[in-house]
Parts: sequence; C-alpha cells; structure tokens
Amino acid sequence: MEKKATSPAPAPKPAAAATKGKGGLNPALVIPLLFAIALCVYLFVLGAPEHFKDGDHAKGPIDGDYYGIVYKGGPIVPILMTCFLIVLTFTIERLITLSKASGTGSIDSFVRKVRSLLDKNQIEEAIKECDKQKGSVGNVIKAGLLKYKQLTTETALDKEQKLAALQKEIEEATTLELPMLQKNLTIIATLAGASTLLALLGTVIGMIKAFAALGTSGSPDSAALATGISEALINTALGIGTSAIATISYAYLNSRVDDLTYSIDEIGMSLQSNFAAHY
Repeated sequence: MEKKATSPAPAPKPAAAATKGKGGLNPALVIPLLFAIALCVYLFVLGAPEHFKDGDHAKGPIDGDYYGIVYKGGPIVPILMTCFLIVLTFTIERLITLSKASGTGSIDSFVRKVRSLLDKNQIEEAIKECDKQKGSVGNVIKAGLLKYKQLTTETALDKEQKLAALQKEIEEATTLELPMLQKNLTIIATLAGASTLLALLGTVIGMIKAFAALGTSGSPDSAALATGISEALINTALGIGTSAIATISYAYLNSRVDDLTYSIDEIGMSLQSNFAAHY
C-alpha cells in the first residue's frame, strides 16, 4: 500500500514546462547597449555642430534649436536618456510578453467557458479549450486538469489527499508562470524613483554653475548664468518626464499581471470545488 500511495505524485507537466522557453530581455545586455545608444545620440545628434553658432559648442546653441538646447543640459542628459530608453524598451517587451501570456481570445470568455465545462464535468473538453487558448492561464489550468484527470482513477489516495495533490499541482504550475510575467517590472519601478533623483542631481549641478556665474568678481557672467539655469531645467524636465512614464507603465503592467493571476486563481478554485463535488 505504501508503494502505491507514492507512485502518482509526479504528474506530467507539459504545459508548465513549455514556459521555460519563454524568456524576456536580459537587462545585463540591454542596459549597456541602451546607454551606448543614448551616448551616441547625445554626442553625434544633439551635439552635432549644425545645432550651434558657428559650429562651436562654446558659443551656445542656435536660437530655437532644441537639439542644441538639450545638449547643453550637460553630462546627466545621456544618463536620463538611457533611463527613458530602458523604460520604453522594457514596457514594450512586457506588453508583448503579457499579450502572449493572455493567449488567444478573451480571458474572461475562456474563464467562463472552462468553469461551465467543469460544472458539467467535461474535463476533456476543458483541456481542449486550454490548448486553444494557450497563454499562461491556459498552461496553468491545463496542468491542473491533467492532474485532475489522473486523480479520478487513483484509488490509493483518499479525497483529502487528492485535493491536496490537485492544489499543489496548480500552485507549482502558477509558480512556474509568474516569474515570466513579472520579469523586468522591478527595473521599471526602480527607474520611476531613480529618474527623479538623477534629475535632481542634474538640477543641482546646473544651479551650482548658475550661482558660480553670479559670484564672479565684477559684473556677473550672464551667458554662464543662463547656461547653468538651462542645464538645471533641462535635467528637471527629462527626469520628471521619464519618472512619470515609468510610474504609469509600472502601474498598468502590474495590473495586467494581477488580472492574469486572478483568472488563474478563479479557475483553480473552480477546479478544486468541482473535484470535491464529483469525487
């Protein structure tokens, strides 16, 4: 009897295993690449000679030339540009990943259909629906349904043990899916705060230059004063803009992950309730 009880434990996990192939962008490779792109844009696009009087950076940007004006924001500008590119890149990457994780068709319709099939105890049809839907919700529920199917023919375990095994299967499948859904969200959340601090740093550097121009002996250097104030404001604008986009992006993406998790939990509970009612 002991031997029999331990045999059904590891159920096949074809759906969950499939998630191993789903990765995201590697931050260790992407972030240095984006910094290099931002630096090139700063030096060769914003800092191109045609944006400055007589092609000389020291003479300042041509009136109304915003490329030259942003370039005069100083060395913090390429760092803030990198932050913006990181937020933009990982937001697009997460949107694509979450779109794939949602599967084909409406998740709400899928959840209702699977629950309806479970109420009728049509397990095979529910598995077919998971194959059609695909995505994270479909993967997790398919793993649970396969375990459900296996447990219906298992005689060595009592009802409580079967329910515990079913719950464990759903939890394991969910645990395999969630890291893929949440990957890189921390980076976006971090930049929501870090961008503001970097902007503050750039602002302080610009104001130091402005006050240094005021403190010169004799008449204040108006050009240096204007440059310092301009540098401060450019960094402030870039940092606050990036921070706002990162905050909105994180909130939206996190809500999408929560919706998927809620759908998984909802069908998981229905699956366990259905098993308890029929077996």
